[in-house]
Amino acid sequence: MEHGPRRRMGSRQPGRVVPFASRSKRWSSGASRPDPKRLQNAQNNYDRYLALARAEALNGNAVGAENYYQHAEHYYRVMSSDGEGI
Repeated sequence: MEHGPRRRMGSRQPGRVVPFASRSKRWSSGASRPDPKRLQNAQNNYDRYLALARAEALNGNAVGAENYYQHAEHYYRVMSSDGEGI
């Protein structure tokens, strides 16, 4: 009984490759000034990840601390930008 070519579950079909730069432009806002709520959320996330990083460092987990510091750095950059590239 032949039903055609079999595909494995979970395999992906090759699709059109879109460069990252052009994908990120689709999601950028057209607004010239940053949203105050967005900056407040960035500040909250920055503080949260910084506290988590410090706690991990105190527990002796250098890898976990570095992970949280990198997350905090991301939100620091979001706060520092003028709304560009977010």
